[in-house]
Amino acid sequence: MKKIVYLALPAVALVAASCATQPSYEERRAQAMAMMKTSFKEKGQAKLDRIDQDDMQRICSQYPGGHDMPKETGTQLEKAQQALIKYPADGKFLGDWKNGEKVAQSGQGKQYSDDPAKPSGGNCYACHQLAPQELSYGTLGPSLYQFGKSRGYTDEVRKYVYGKIYNAEAFSACTSMPRFGHSGILTEQQVKDVVALLMDPNSPVNK
Repeated sequence: MKKIVYLALPAVALVAASCATQPSYEERRAQAMAMMKTSFKEKGQAKLDRIDQDDMQRICSQYPGGHDMPKETGTQLEKAQQALIKYPADGKFLGDWKNGEKVAQSGQGKQYSDDPAKPSGGNCYACHQLAPQELSYGTLGPSLYQFGKSRGYTDEVRKYVYGKIYNAEAFSACTSMPRFGHSGILTEQQVKDVVALLMDPNSPVNK
């Protein structure tokens, strides 16, 4: 038994020394960022600043998908993001659902090959089921079919939907849903139009 212990001790010491010299999370992150900035080449509207993370993104990178994140941390992140939502000055949340359907169908915008002078789309169908006539949709996000009909056409729900589209992180920390308004992907009017797609009783989503 003593021989086994004596033989194991150097191995334990080696492992301990190895752990002691492991780079910290911040050091690994800095190395990864430097590598990406070296390999990523700017083209068109795709600039190097897209690699930079804000405070929320940096924290979420430590908890991929929000897994193992302390509840308190998630609550603090959501509260901070809620403060960044810019609600319409006119107090109106509904636009035109027909235009909202166009936004939901479009995946154009923000890519280096897209014309920055043209409006971006939301590409909503890539993750959600919405109108029943569209047979091609993703399932990464929940189905939004009959969203307004099932939740009620109230101002409170409309405001929630606007905020969720504007900055989804304000309601679900580290979600994979883009911050469409906060990140400037969609304009205020486009966000209103998507709200109408989900909340207008005449929208095909609610039929």
